[in-house]
Amino acid sequence: MTRSTLSFVFAALTTTAIAGENFLVYFGTNTNAKNGSKGIYVARFNSSSGELTQPELAAEAGNPGFLAIHPSKKYLYAIGDVSTPDGKKGGGISSFGIDLKSGKLTPINQASAVGSGPCHVNVDQTGKMAALANYGSGSVASYAIKDDGSVSEAASFIQHEGSSVDPKRQTGPHAHSVNFSPDNRFAFACDLGLDKVLIYKVDPATGKLTPNEPAFAKTPAGGGPRHLAFHPSGKYVFVNNEMAMTETVFAYDAEKGALTEIETVSTLPEADRGKTGLSTAETLAHPNGRVVYVSNRTHDTIAVFACDPATGKLTQLQNVPVEGEIPRNICLDPTGKWLIAAHQNSGTAALFKVDQDSGKLTFTGTKVNVPGSICVRFLGLD
Repeated sequence: MTRSTLSFVFAALTTTAIAGENFLVYFGTNTNAKNGSKGIYVARFNSSSGELTQPELAAEAGNPGFLAIHPSKKYLYAIGDVSTPDGKKGGGISSFGIDLKSGKLTPINQASAVGSGPCHVNVDQTGKMAALANYGSGSVASYAIKDDGSVSEAASFIQHEGSSVDPKRQTGPHAHSVNFSPDNRFAFACDLGLDKVLIYKVDPATGKLTPNEPAFAKTPAGGGPRHLAFHPSGKYVFVNNEMAMTETVFAYDAEKGALTEIETVSTLPEADRGKTGLSTAETLAHPNGRVVYVSNRTHDTIAVFACDPATGKLTQLQNVPVEGEIPRNICLDPTGKWLIAAHQNSGTAALFKVDQDSGKLTFTGTKVNVPGSICVRFLGLD
């Protein structure tokens, strides 16, 4: 049995056993006078009962849209508004200390994104570095994480170059996300403006990213790749194409960091395919390796796909109403039994139960208020 097969079997059989029952749930938001959001919010969740409490303010922050939790559970990182040492305002990364008892966050420090319009952040598997994507300037930056949870100034900054076929949205680069590979050797940045997933080598010792060879993988022209997820086996990568309402499946070569396209499928029900003005947002792979989820942001649904672990290919099972407006982010709890969808425009988040056989979603009737909600992240307490 190969190493990748072993990892898949382990993930499928032990997900529930490893995960505890009690979680903090953090919500990143867009803050403005209209929606009333003040920053990052936190709720409590029990995976046995499905009880989700109403979120409370964990820390005041400006536009802390996307969040990432340190593997030690001690620190949280957010993109958003920061103040530079010379007093100027801009976008960047903020670090916070986590109080596991109260869920409250204490600011540690901030660093500039260097580029403009930061929209996504992730922490590597070792907890030694973080990376963010700048949508506005089409660039990525990475940071060393110090022992106290603080971040360095940017250890590396890489400006993407080029364009693609759409004359309105693809005249230049627009980096939309950064994800680290399961073995922590590579980082992958989806760039909507280029129709590429750019590939970088990772150096946790310095916090730096350097271009890989191959340097990128192409996605279908005009699709606009946004976010990605790894299959738990490490054999496949799933990328949602925001503009085309599609999901591209890649085979992943872990030795080279290379992606090879397997197929691209629609995330919409057949009757709605071909409609314009729609967009996807988030991609998730269930820890059992048999299901993939995609949020259809402007369709206000979640597409549910059966995944064949032997081929990575997808078969659409369901398009379930998301119970709110503009599902920017969806997130599975670590047990794989539940999914929370954050609704940016309606200022709510909805809880869904995951059928453990089919992977289909059922709305539980639980909906909480989170003004300007964009991102959901679980932190286990057990």
